[in-house]
Amino acid sequence: MVGGASASGASGNVAGVRIVVAGDAKTGKSSLIVTAATDNYPNNVPPLLPPTRLPEDVYPDRVPVTVIDTSSSPENRGRLVEEIMRADAVVLTYACDRLETLDRLSTFWLPELRRLEVNVPVIVVGCMLDKRDDQHSVSLEQVMSPIMQQFREIETCIECSALNHIQVPEVFYYAQKAVLHPTAPLFDQEQQVLRPRCVRALKRIFILCDHDRDGALSDAELNDFQVKCFNAPLQPSEIVVVKSVVQEKLREGVDDRGLTLTGFLFLHALFIEKGRLETTWTVLRKFGYNNEIRLHDDQLPPPIKRYPDQSTELTNEAVEFLRRIFATFDIDGDGALRSAELEDLFSTAPENPWNEAPYEDAVQKTALGGLSLDSFLSLWSLMTLLDPIRTMETLIYIGYGTDPSTAIRVTRRRRLNRRKQQTDRTVCHCFVFGPKEAGKSAILNSFIGRLFPEEYVPTTNDRYAVNSVDQPLVRFIKQDKTHKIKMGAKKTLVLREIPEEGVKKILSSRDALAACDVAVFVHDSSREASWQKATEMLVDVASQGETSGYEMPCLIVANKDDLDPYLTEIQDSTRVSQDMGIETPIPVSAKLGDFSNLFQRIANAAMNPHMSIPETAAGKSRKQYHRLVNRSLLFVSVGAAVAIVGLAAYRVYAARKNSSS
Repeated sequence: MVGGASASGASGNVAGVRIVVAGDAKTGKSSLIVTAATDNYPNNVPPLLPPTRLPEDVYPDRVPVTVIDTSSSPENRGRLVEEIMRADAVVLTYACDRLETLDRLSTFWLPELRRLEVNVPVIVVGCMLDKRDDQHSVSLEQVMSPIMQQFREIETCIECSALNHIQVPEVFYYAQKAVLHPTAPLFDQEQQVLRPRCVRALKRIFILCDHDRDGALSDAELNDFQVKCFNAPLQPSEIVVVKSVVQEKLREGVDDRGLTLTGFLFLHALFIEKGRLETTWTVLRKFGYNNEIRLHDDQLPPPIKRYPDQSTELTNEAVEFLRRIFATFDIDGDGALRSAELEDLFSTAPENPWNEAPYEDAVQKTALGGLSLDSFLSLWSLMTLLDPIRTMETLIYIGYGTDPSTAIRVTRRRRLNRRKQQTDRTVCHCFVFGPKEAGKSAILNSFIGRLFPEEYVPTTNDRYAVNSVDQPLVRFIKQDKTHKIKMGAKKTLVLREIPEEGVKKILSSRDALAACDVAVFVHDSSREASWQKATEMLVDVASQGETSGYEMPCLIVANKDDLDPYLTEIQDSTRVSQDMGIETPIPVSAKLGDFSNLFQRIANAAMNPHMSIPETAAGKSRKQYHRLVNRSLLFVSVGAAVAIVGLAAYRVYAARKNSSS
């Protein structure tokens, strides 16, 4: 891996680089730009230069560079800010013979860039080196080290003289290089180590190039890698040198099979330390990575086209791949992925996608905090439901070899499921509504094996819990009258808890209920106020479903059955369920762990999308109106048909009468 990056591979096909030069007045900004562009020092410089294009053949990447001159005067403040906000890199100048301009970098210019939230590389340039008094000179490192420690966004510091043509081209070379080959995503300069995301990407690349999967790159594999990345083969003598350099510094970097992953990572760290960032960037970009060290959009499948009431699920092919991956990384064979094993599984992805909400606490875990196969697949189902593009991206990172679009299927529309009175979904999405302290969180906790909480902790954001649910036994009667019992298909149930404050926000969007296969309304059966709020939510959600066309089965859950119900709880809940045409409330006690098969009943309701759909009074009135209109249209149609038939018969009769006479 010698390098020799091609321009297109190293630059990542960047169309152009925009460099803004800023700093105090009379620090040599304009002279620097003119000298870089024309290779001649200007005798007369205008107060402000127009945008200046540098010759493309000056730098090896051959990427167009446009340099923007700025004025530090107060009247040009707005223009200065505008240009800085559009910059790909900022060059800050100070005068080598005026220390006050150097002090202004740390007291004004660098803090100002931070205040403006300018997140681009900064190159600090000491101009007019020819005017500095050498008798009182201090080394650049001594001057800049404290400033660079304070402002990590500084990429490079350099001194130059436009008059004497000292290091003028280098100023913009380093600025361009900082844009095309940035250090920050690859290397932690404070710790002097590769950044975790860079390590993960290089590990994936190593595995892709290790064709025989023996954990090392042989000479032939190293040569293939070199040709792919740099369009040039490695000579046998060069391979020997590369391996010798690694082995001299890191014994475990080379073994009898070839260059190990440790050695591969060491080589890249060495390149970066020596300033050859373009080598590592060429490798990353050849394998489809962008500047955030994620796969570029053109490496991913296009967005999935679907209606709001269609969902996304894993295909059987993807599930089988995930089963194999689970078995591969279950090193101790205990049927669960411990934290270290899971991190190893995702070690070729930019990060573990489940270390953040809504995934981190969404499934049941083993006593040691691991994931069983069911929990592992449940998390994949949840991610596929919420973010199918991320699922496909992550599958690519962990080695899904076929077209990632084959891993996802789009389900049938919910409204079509209602007409067919059945669903093709294996993942059911349930919205859990209810007032505060009704016990929604306790129900979700029980669903994923968590203990009942002793203290009430309010839920402020949407929260998910996902698990597999066995469907009820199905009884078949054969022709000989014998009975056969068959277990129903296993479904994945996703519970989404919606805080009381979040209900209005959801109902403000027309399509918010499109993803809901079934809705559950939880209330505290010992408190009348809780029941009233839950009923209001039920009516509001049902009304939204009727007007948007996204009706769904609804269930009422009477929680805290271990407490005495309020006086008219049974009559009230029975009346509402009968009036709205849904099942009677399901009594449960999360505290006692008595759930009356709640989760199976939720899944069963989702599997029967035409049943237990509530009707509001307004909905019933609309239906009655439509029936009357349709009946009237039917009468009109029948009357018109009779009139047409009568007219036709009369014409036939009249024609016969005329012919007989």
